Amino acid sequence: MADPGTAADRPGKTGKKRPVPVWARKSTLVMLITVLALAAFGTTTQTWMSATLDPNQVGQAGAAQNAIQVQGSKAATTVTALALVALAGGLAAAIAGRIARWVITAIIVLASAGVAAAAATVLADPLAAAQGSIAAATGVSGSQAHVELTAFPVLAVVAGCLLVLAALLIVPASRYWKSRTKYDAPATAGAAAPVGPVDEIDSWDRLSRGEDPT
Repeated sequence: MADPGTAADRPGKTGKKRPVPVWARKSTLVMLITVLALAAFGTTTQTWMSATLDPNQVGQAGAAQNAIQVQGSKAATTVTALALVALAGGLAAAIAGRIARWVITAIIVLASAGVAAAAATVLADPLAAAQGSIAAATGVSGSQAHVELTAFPVLAVVAGCLLVLAALLIVPASRYWKSRTKYDAPATAGAAAPVGPVDEIDSWDRLSRGEDPT
């Protein structure tokens, strides 16, 4: 006599699919990467440090500008570019195939680590980071100055580190994402059309295969 509990315990074809965790949803993860990348970019538009010059060293011309405000885009020029790379990578990961998604994840991780490293370099040696702005304002390079940091380079480091973690989540989260291209879809002859809500990207993919999404 068959054990009545066996059939119940055996996974059936009609069983419900496991719900996608909140952290693994494509919209959630892409939004998180976008917000963090924009946050890192936004810090570069703010003042990262204030350099107070020594009047005895820079002369009267420099003394007239004894307080120089240095923006993040001047103190760490690479942060702006790398933040944009991470932003573009996060958006590209939403429509990329499985293999391309791994490559994009690596690019986002490297760009995010670069953001954190560049901002940390400013924190480690703020005077060196301010020398370019000091020389542009006074015409004197290698000047000594008292540099006071704001909170924005710290926020850039935090945003870069969080971006690395968010990018690494793409790898496990992508297992829950639907295939977006014909190369990712299983090559099953006469496969039935997917059941459930279809978004705009799915509609375009089905149109490219000659199917009618309606």
